[in-house]
Amino acid sequence: MDGAAAYLPDELTLPAMRGAVDGCRGCDLWEGTTQGVMGEGLKRAEVMFVGEQPGDREDVEGRPFVGPAGKELDRGLEEAGIDRRLAYVTNTVKHFSFEQRGKRRIHRKPNAEQIRACRPWLEAELTVVRPRVLVALGATAAAALFGTKVRVTRDRGKLVPSELAPVATLTIHPSAILRAPDEEIRRLERARFAEDLRLVAAHLGG
Repeated sequence: MDGAAAYLPDELTLPAMRGAVDGCRGCDLWEGTTQGVMGEGLKRAEVMFVGEQPGDREDVEGRPFVGPAGKELDRGLEEAGIDRRLAYVTNTVKHFSFEQRGKRRIHRKPNAEQIRACRPWLEAELTVVRPRVLVALGATAAAALFGTKVRVTRDRGKLVPSELAPVATLTIHPSAILRAPDEEIRRLERARFAEDLRLVAAHLGG
């Protein structure tokens, strides 16, 4: 895999990158997808949220976090008092990684080579947006941004050292809430997720 660097536009702007990402062939994730999905939000957003990958709904609509996990993210942001319209949301890889089961496309975690190949897009977003607070959503994003020594189960809601932003932290991916085995655990996970996001809100207010 040659990587995404050759597919970045000459001028690094958010509109130019959104226009170019669908043509990226830096890895094989584009095969069978509807389109590439770039991040969305303000050019100078103070906070950037990074998830793993677009899902089925995102692949169809061409926008990040618009499916069921996106609704959980919106819910948590509202609880924490963070206006999503003032944030920037994106993913570690820009094409939907899936396996076909009948008519359904089932999420499949991108592998290390695919994540590495796609990294130029994420680095370009960080360069343009320059967020003051960087938040990894889930283990894939946390490892890609902060290294493999960081653990979501141990470090969620904590500040972690990073050269990518003045303030960096991590929490679960909102899809984890959807996988809770029953409604009571789901309620508890939503509360913990909102609490993690309140830490983010506290740094945005500072």
